[in-house]
Amino acid sequence: MASWYLIRTKPAREALAQANLARQGYRVYFPQIAGAIPGCGSPLFPRYLFINLDVRSQAIGPVRSTVGVANVVRFSDEYAVVPDSVIDELRRRADPKTGEHHLSVTAEIAPGSPVRIVRGVFARLEGVFQRKSGDARVIVLLSVLGRRTPVKVPAESVLSLTTRRSCLTKSGEARNAFG
Repeated sequence: MASWYLIRTKPAREALAQANLARQGYRVYFPQIAGAIPGCGSPLFPRYLFINLDVRSQAIGPVRSTVGVANVVRFSDEYAVVPDSVIDELRRRADPKTGEHHLSVTAEIAPGSPVRIVRGVFARLEGVFQRKSGDARVIVLLSVLGRRTPVKVPAESVLSLTTRRSCLTKSGEARNAFG
């Protein structure tokens, strides 16, 4: 019977570990937070992912030596087994189309922080984060005709310029999230 095991990855190597484990035929679940740039989210659990395998028919040894993997989480001499109900609940809470989790990314952005708008009519413009405006929108100050003008935009279209993140392309190369 297959169980879910907790895998600890090397720093910022979750996607690399996932790709290498999947390439070896393992069933892997890597929950991610939806990012401002489609397909470039961040880990819901940084440095962790889940792997489903039956230790009676699949070797766990190759998992430990997979590029990107730091180790298989253990408590004493027992591997950490994650209940199926936890994985099912994580999947249930994820976006059915993308599989990504939607969290308030703007909660991390302090007022006065520089931001870039990455979607919509203001895409590629940089401004200053002013504040949240409801659950799904934020106010950003943009320089328009020499004046700072408050503009209300969807929260998911704003990317902090003080928190630089990168994501992996399909070829496994790092790509800066600012494009």
